[in-house]
Amino acid sequence: MTQSNSSNPAVPKTPTTQRRSFLKAAAATGSVVTLSGPSILFAQDKSPIKVGILHSLSGTMAISETALKNTAIMTLEAFNAKGGILGRQLEPVIVDPASNWPLFAEKARQLITQDKVSAVFGCWTSVSRKSVLPVFEELNNLLFYPVQYEGEELSQNVFYTGAAPNQQAIPAVEYLMGKQGGSAKRWFLLGTDYVYPRTTNKILRAFLKSKGVAEKDIEEVYTPFGHSDYQTIVANIKKFSAGGKTAVISTVNGDSNVPFYKELGNAGLKATDVPVVAFSVGEEELRGVDTKPLVGHLAAWNYFMSVKAPENDAFVKMYKAWAAKNKVPNADTVVTNDPMEATYVGLNMWKQAVEKAKSVEVDKVRVAMAGQTFMAPCGMKLMMDKTNHHLHKPVMIGEIQANGQFSIVYKTKEPIRAQPWSPFIEGNEAKQKI
Repeated sequence: MTQSNSSNPAVPKTPTTQRRSFLKAAAATGSVVTLSGPSILFAQDKSPIKVGILHSLSGTMAISETALKNTAIMTLEAFNAKGGILGRQLEPVIVDPASNWPLFAEKARQLITQDKVSAVFGCWTSVSRKSVLPVFEELNNLLFYPVQYEGEELSQNVFYTGAAPNQQAIPAVEYLMGKQGGSAKRWFLLGTDYVYPRTTNKILRAFLKSKGVAEKDIEEVYTPFGHSDYQTIVANIKKFSAGGKTAVISTVNGDSNVPFYKELGNAGLKATDVPVVAFSVGEEELRGVDTKPLVGHLAAWNYFMSVKAPENDAFVKMYKAWAAKNKVPNADTVVTNDPMEATYVGLNMWKQAVEKAKSVEVDKVRVAMAGQTFMAPCGMKLMMDKTNHHLHKPVMIGEIQANGQFSIVYKTKEPIRAQPWSPFIEGNEAKQKI
């Protein structure tokens, strides 16, 4: 394992990938991978394959991202225990961008140009992904991004293993509108102030209006990263809810979730009165909160630790054993969550693609990734879409339980294909078949 700390010059700006060039590249996914000269050399090369891990291990996002780093290391170690990939061991190269968005770009460039990694698994926030995207496109490397996001993006250098809005946000609001979810009529959209919450709420606002929700019944509030005082905001939610059955859609990210949920408990804002559905709160974030006052509040994901499936039993057992062996803090209470599963699935699909391509060359692995399938801990066989670089995923909604776990109250029968370009944003009409 390598802990990489070398510094790097500032990252020059590069043009964003154009949709046309992406589609042209995606059309190549039907090409045949043959055992060429470089592939033979790959088979003969016994040096370790370096894999970049780009997650914040300090700062406001460490509460969420540290577990993803752990998952990546655990998975690579499992590969090595079974002989690696095509006879070569995997060497994780770990960097800490420290919840500093420009530093993400510097560390990405370092991983690719200095550490010579074959692929990178990392980022949580969309602002970190947007920061590194020009680097991956300029240097032609692959980023596997494991977290739900706002869509409105496609890059041939990114595989999106988290949810697009139609795989999380829209189904969650539809659930809350229905009888089972409480028939909400008013909507309080609360988020951290950056691109993911703002774009997601733009989509949700358009969706709500398409369902006849009036402007006066939608409130939109943002707080900065690391915000800790939610007393006034929770009081305003209570006031707003006096005007009719209200639901809160939370896109609060990072360690701000702890004081937000504590304030919900302090204010006695119960799920039976005003349900909160979160898009960035899972089992890991709830570890630091007394969840008893939060019973019944919701989260929308594509996986929960409480999923009943043999693949999940094995995944949970694997992570608990790894955490104990590696003396992870509070190892006896570790949990698994959705972005951890997405990290695990992404790594396994990448391994399969390298084996299919018989190469770690980016262009060959990109082609081999199209259509990859994997029996995931969510209990379903997931597929990487053949053209849009997004994972087909089931939608799940869970209620918080007193023990910090989720009781699954809604689940689709099968994985849903991602819509990277939301039909609720004007100008996306021609992109719905991508």
